[in-house]
Amino acid sequence: MANTFSLILVIITLVTGVIWALEKWVWSKKKKQKLAEIEAQTNGLDSATKEKIMRQSWMVENSVSIFPVIAIVLIVRSFIYEPFQIPSGSMMPTLLVGDFILVEKYAYGLKDPVMHKQIVNVGDPKRGDIVVFRYPPNPSIDYIKRVVGLPGDTIRYSSKKRVCIQPKGESTCKLVALSDVKESRFNLNGIPLIQLDEQLGKVKHNILIDPARRDRVSAYQPRPGVNEWIVPEGHYFVMGDNRDNSADSRYWGFVPKENLVGKAVAIWISFEFDRDEHSILPSWIPTGVRFNRIGSIK
Repeated sequence: MANTFSLILVIITLVTGVIWALEKWVWSKKKKQKLAEIEAQTNGLDSATKEKIMRQSWMVENSVSIFPVIAIVLIVRSFIYEPFQIPSGSMMPTLLVGDFILVEKYAYGLKDPVMHKQIVNVGDPKRGDIVVFRYPPNPSIDYIKRVVGLPGDTIRYSSKKRVCIQPKGESTCKLVALSDVKESRFNLNGIPLIQLDEQLGKVKHNILIDPARRDRVSAYQPRPGVNEWIVPEGHYFVMGDNRDNSADSRYWGFVPKENLVGKAVAIWISFEFDRDEHSILPSWIPTGVRFNRIGSIK
C-alpha cells in the first residue's frame, strides 16, 4: 500500500511537473506572442479579450497550482520524514496503538521512492535503533521493531527471556543488561505484564515480559527449536519491545538493509481509542489525545 501511494505520488508529480514546465516555457510564450500579433493588427484589445487569449485550460491551471505543493510533499516524504501509524502493540511500552510517528528517511541512506534503490549511503542502523522496514516475507507491508543484532553478531534468546549478544570478532556472548523490574500498567488476560529497563548499546529503553507465557521456540526460524542466530552481512536482527507479543526476527528471519525505510525519531500525535462496551462510536474514532506522549522516541 505504501509503495502504491509512492508510485501514484511520483506519477502525479511528473505529470503536473511536465505541464508546469510546458506552460512556463512554451505555451505561455506562444500565447503572449499571439496576443502581441493580434494587438499589432488592431487598435488594441479590451481586458476581457486579452484574458480570454491568455486563459489556461482547467488542467493546466490546476497542474500549475498543485505542482509546487506536490513536489515538496514528494521530496519531504521520500527523503526527509514520513509519518506512520502504530497499528499493533508489539512495541509496547515504547510505542502504543494510536501513536503517529515520524520516520527519518535519510538516516540509513537516500533511496528512490519507487524502486527503493539506494542513491546515497548515509549510515547504518545502530544497536537499539527503532526502525521501520518493509516486512521481508511481504515487502508491501511496513513493520516497526528495535535493532538487536548487527551484521556478524551471534544472538541467543534463553528460556529465561534474556538476550545474549556475541558481537562479530568477539569470543564471548554477553547478556544484555536488565534493571528496574516492576509490574507494568499493561496486562494480558488479566495478568499484569512485567516491565524492565534494557540497555542495548547506548540506548536504554523499556521492554515488557509476559510471566505467564512460554516462548514459542518451536516456531523459531530458520531452525525451529534452535534459539541462536548468526546475523548475515548486510542484515539485521530485530525484536519488539513487547517480547512475548511480537512477531519478529525470531519467527521470520533477518531484515536486509535494502528493506530499511528509516529510523523512528518522534511521536507527533497520539490518539486514545479506549471505550466501554456500551459505546456507540465506531472503533476508528479516537476518544482522546495523549498529549503526554508527544515528543522524541527512545
